[in-house]
This record gives sequence, C-alpha cells and structure tokens, in this order.
Amino acid sequence: MGSLQGRRRRNIRILVGSIVTVLLVAGLLVVAVDKVAGDDRGELTVAPEPAPVTAAPAVVPVAPDAPIPSTAGISAAIGPALANPDLGKFSGTIADAVTGQVLWSAEPATPMVPASTTKILTVAAALSTLPADGRVTTEVVQGSRPGEVVLVGGGDPTITAKPRGENGYYPGAAHLADLVDQIRASGTPVDRIVVDTSLYAGPTMAQGWLPTDVPAGFITPTEPLMIDGGRSDPLVDESPRSTTPALDAGRALAAALGIDQNAVDSGAAAPGAAQVAAVQSAPLRDRLRQMMEHSDNVLAEAIGREVAMKTGAEPSFSGAAASVSQTLFSAGFDLTGLELHDTSGLSVDDRITAKSLDEILTAAAGDGHPKLRPMLDYLPVAGGTGSLADRYVTGNRVGAGWVRAKTGTLSGASALAGYVLDESGRVLTFTFMSNDRPPNLSRPALDALASSLRTCGCT
Repeated sequence: MGSLQGRRRRNIRILVGSIVTVLLVAGLLVVAVDKVAGDDRGELTVAPEPAPVTAAPAVVPVAPDAPIPSTAGISAAIGPALANPDLGKFSGTIADAVTGQVLWSAEPATPMVPASTTKILTVAAALSTLPADGRVTTEVVQGSRPGEVVLVGGGDPTITAKPRGENGYYPGAAHLADLVDQIRASGTPVDRIVVDTSLYAGPTMAQGWLPTDVPAGFITPTEPLMIDGGRSDPLVDESPRSTTPALDAGRALAAALGIDQNAVDSGAAAPGAAQVAAVQSAPLRDRLRQMMEHSDNVLAEAIGREVAMKTGAEPSFSGAAASVSQTLFSAGFDLTGLELHDTSGLSVDDRITAKSLDEILTAAAGDGHPKLRPMLDYLPVAGGTGSLADRYVTGNRVGAGWVRAKTGTLSGASALAGYVLDESGRVLTFTFMSNDRPPNLSRPALDALASSLRTCGCT
C-alpha cells in the first residue's frame, strides 16, 4: 500500500431476476421458487427438493514427482504477457519452489521500487527472530502525583476503542475498555493522563513518505501507541489517519474514564512506576497475517521495530531497516542493491531486487529455512482475500484461487511476488516488478503474467 495505492474495495452485487434461489449447504434444505405462466394471479410452484449438498473440504498435497518446467517452456508461456508495454521498466524472476532453481529471469539484479513487497523482508525477519506467540503489552502506571496515570506505549497500534465483544480493524486486538475496567477496579483516582511514547526513537515519518499519505489513509506518524492504527473510522482500511495517534489514544482513554480530554499531555513514566493496568496484543502470528493480507503499513512499521529491539538495535526507521537487513543477510540471502528507509515499503526511495525477494520466497517453500514457512500462508489469495480480493475477479480469472502473492502499489510502481501451482502440479515462485507506470496499467499486466504461469505447459 502507498500513496495512490489503489486497493479500493468494490462491493460486488449480483441481482437475479425472476428466479430466487436459497441455498443452505452442508445437508440443509435447498429450495427453488420459480414464477411460472398461469392466470392473472401469477401462481407459484415449488420445485421438488433436490438432494442435500455436503461440503467436503480437504488439503491435498502436491504431487512430489510433478515435472519441473523448462526455461524454454516458461518463456513461451509468458511471452505474450511479457510483451505488454504497460509493464514499463520491468524486472522479474521465476523459480522452482522446491529446489530453488531459477527457471527464468529478466534483469533480476536491478534494484527496483518494491512498494509493499518490502513486507516480505519484514515478515521473514520477524519469523526468524521473534516468537510466533509473542504479544506486545500496553501499560497504565502510576504518575508522579496523586490523580495522574501514565499510558505507556509498548508498540501496539491495534488497540481498539470499540465496545468489548466487537472487533475494531484488527480482529483479536486488545480493547481500551479492558484498561478502563482495570483502572476502576484498582481504585486509582484519575484526573490527568500522561502519554509516554519514549519507546521509539527518531522521526515519526520516514524518508520517502508523503504528508498526504496520512489523510489518504495509508499511514500515520509512527508512534508506539495507537487506536485502530490511527484510523478515523476503525472499520475502514484506508480511512483518514490521525497526525497525533498516541495523544488520541490518551484522549480516548480519558473520554472512557469521564475525564476532561484537555487533561491529556505527553510525558514519560518514572522508572519502576507501579502498574495499574495492562493489555496485550494478539500473537505475532496473527499480526503478521493481518499485515500481509491487507498490506498494513502501520503494523509493518511496528513489527519492524520489534525486530530492532529484539536484535539490540534502535527502535527507529533506520534501526528497524538495518535490523531487518542484517537478519536476512546473516541468514544467507543476497541483498545486493538493497536500500531500505522503512519496513512497510511506503517509501518511494526504497530499492529491492527481484532476485532478493524470490530467494526469500523459495527459502520459505523449501527445506532450508523452516521458520519462514508460515509466510506462504500469510499471502493473499488471488480473487479471494486481502489485497488480492478485488483482482482476478473480472476479465482474466485464470489465476483466481491458484495465485497467492504479496502485492505492492505506489503511484509509479507495482509489484507482485508469491507462488502459483501450475497445471502439471508444480509449485513455482515468482517476483514481478514494474516501475514507471501507473498502477491502473501495470497491475493488470502483472496479474496476466502470474496467470500465464498457472496454465503453463512448460515441460
């Protein structure tokens, strides 16, 4: 996601005319009502009850002996899609997922603007260094005088102000209401709230971010405390964001406690201050899935700082970028040409090669880096989930359900990196990167490339 990232959801409504069908699956009743020719009363007849339909989902392993495509076969299969001028400045690579063998490439070592495919690096570094069940804690502690408490940001941007029992934007997130209940149960009098954001260092906006990205809903200043990622509307992805997310969280707590919101200010907790209340985020595995499926920039920056703190680096943009890079370099990945200014990919100054991205994907699919395997399941499904939900749904539907990939979109850069099961039963990884074209042109061109791998008769 990025400036002018066109992940606009479109509601799809199918209007059916004279025949109304109600399907209750898994062995329940199926009724069809059809208006038929009759007298002026328009009599109705009820069709005979059909046999029950029972769903039988199953996970079927791919064939271990499916043939590996040939380079010539892949070149022939993707040739028409590759000739599309809407790809602009293009770089790409295709590999066999099991062996890691590169089967085709075009300018794979050219550094490109990666957009949100940068998150592949972030999730790989997080899976390599952080526990999958790790949670982030947000505390309220005693302040420096009676009646004062300090809301201490611990790096969780997902807390919601929605009522208990209702999800905000992030399912499974902590509720502000739980902090409120704990504060009241403690008997602590409160007439002033201090908001402590000292966990993070450095600037709150990265090099290459645009100020307009905040009201556009793509990012909010990176602070260690937020409500629903700083969104104005807690249920809308690209809702306009706050310019002061941590203070807004303090004001939300004040409002819930019935305190004057003017009695909220920035400050720091005293070392060793007694805890009054605390809530925890969802486990890391859930936050990584949310980050990847919906290309959530705010979560990516928070998780990048978790990696930084785990590896002893400064929790800042530069510290997080360096920690992610060093973690992957130490794991043996070729990061030649890498230039990172954030861990979300929103920066227009980031550069990554297709070679680096595809190496990480094939490592996740193979046996060499088992910690990375969950990444494959975090990727959106073409025409089905997350940032690919509104792609592959009209026109070229060949890849729908078969392509799983991380998207990346900025105003002049698009990328698609993931894997596909070809018709022979072989799993292929791919990274396709397009620069210098608007996304309304480049994204369909990238989708067509990935689809062509699904139908590849490439042996």
